[in-house]
Amino acid sequence: MRTTDTMTISLPPAMAKQMEKVQKEEHRTRSELLREAWRQYFENRYQVYKPSKAEAAAIRKGRAAFKRGEFVTLNQLHHELDAARHQARKKRPRKTS
Repeated sequence: MRTTDTMTISLPPAMAKQMEKVQKEEHRTRSELLREAWRQYFENRYQVYKPSKAEAAAIRKGRAAFKRGEFVTLNQLHHELDAARHQARKKRPRKTS
């Protein structure tokens, strides 16, 4: 089973010569250079957020709790929030002086 896909691309002659020059200088294949170019492009264009150590720990903790079944559904959350809102709205008897 192949682990790569083969692609054909077209480059302007000047760009092809430039790539050939870099290949020789860096002792790399065209494929290596193009993979590196794509990696750079995607890293700059579509940056992936990397969580801090504290955030990563919180994510792991949350995932473990989820696996243990410690969660509420969105419907449960809405119900709890509605109940809290209704309780806060109840009229309180006026104080008489």
